[in-house]
Amino acid sequence: MAIRIVRLGSPRNPDEGLRIGTVRRPPRGVPKAEFAAQNWYDVWFPNLAPSLDTMKLAHAATTPAQWGAFFKRYRAEMATPENSHAIELLAALSHHSDFSVGCYCADEAHCHRSALRDLLIQKGAKLAAPGS
Repeated sequence: MAIRIVRLGSPRNPDEGLRIGTVRRPPRGVPKAEFAAQNWYDVWFPNLAPSLDTMKLAHAATTPAQWGAFFKRYRAEMATPENSHAIELLAALSHHSDFSVGCYCADEAHCHRSALRDLLIQKGAKLAAPGS
């Protein structure tokens, strides 16, 4: 039982379980009925995605300082009670079920899912080893 952090749209791991999309918007040009079949996500959970203003910071970031500002703002958004409770819930579920959370970004180092990984670990989540 564990959480996997994945890139949405990538091939699924056989033990991945339910795929949760922590993205602000659904994939463009894909009919809703095809989201799961095309390996995007099974359930959309935009609550854990960066806000639109925070996403703008990421899209404009080119320096380490700008990326730092993006991650700082995203972590502040995730510190609200509603989002913190959602992260705690996922962390607790990771000890009882296999599932994955993810985003579209190609580079996890420049994606909110890297910060989400850290936040899940801080809440005691059990994470699958990368690539497993």
